[in-house]
Amino acid sequence: MHVRTKGEAQVARSSTGFVAGLTAAALAVVGFLAYQASASAPPAAQLAAPTGKASASAKPSNLPPAGSPATKPDLSVPANSGTGVRVVYSLGAKRVWLAGVTKTPRTFAVMPSAISPKPGTYIVTSRTGHTTGSDGVAIEHVVVFTTAQNVVVGFSAAVDDSMASPTTAKKTGGIRMKRADGDAMWAFATHNSKVVVVP
Repeated sequence: MHVRTKGEAQVARSSTGFVAGLTAAALAVVGFLAYQASASAPPAAQLAAPTGKASASAKPSNLPPAGSPATKPDLSVPANSGTGVRVVYSLGAKRVWLAGVTKTPRTFAVMPSAISPKPGTYIVTSRTGHTTGSDGVAIEHVVVFTTAQNVVVGFSAAVDDSMASPTTAKKTGGIRMKRADGDAMWAFATHNSKVVVVP
C-alpha cells in the first residue's frame, strides 16, 4: 500500500485544477463559436420558403411590360397612302386597310400574289363573285385593280378559307385573304374605288 506524500498530493491537486481550467476554456470557446454561427444564419422563415418562389416572382428588367407599344405591331394606316376612302395594300407588311369611312379602319393580313403590283394608285376595274383562280383554287369576291407582267392582279378569298403561299412556278396575281375579310372587301371596294399600293 502506497501512501501519498505531501508533495504528491499538492501535484495531484494542481493537475486537476489545470485540467478543469482547460475544460472550462474549451467550453467557452465552443459556446462563442456556436453563438456566431446562429447569428449569421438566415431566419427560419427564409429556410422554410421554397427556393423557386423568389425566382418565379423576379421579372427580367430588359423586357417591356405586357401591352406596351414594343409588344404590339403598328396597325395604323400607312402615312404615305394618301387620304380619303381607299383600299391600302402594304407589300412589306402583307396587310390591307379599308380606310376613310370609319375612324378605326378595318385591317387584316393577306397572302401576297406571286406577281406583285408596283407601288402606286389604282382603281377597281372589275369584280367577280365566284370563279376559279389561275392556280386552280375556287375563289370568291374577286376585286381586280391592275395588271403586272401581263397578269391580272386583284384581291380574292379562297372558298376553302385557305391562305396558302402561291406556287412560284405559276405567275398568279391573286392576293388572298380570309373569307370574312373578303366579304368586307367586296362590300367596300366597288367599281372605280381607289386602291393605293405602298412598299
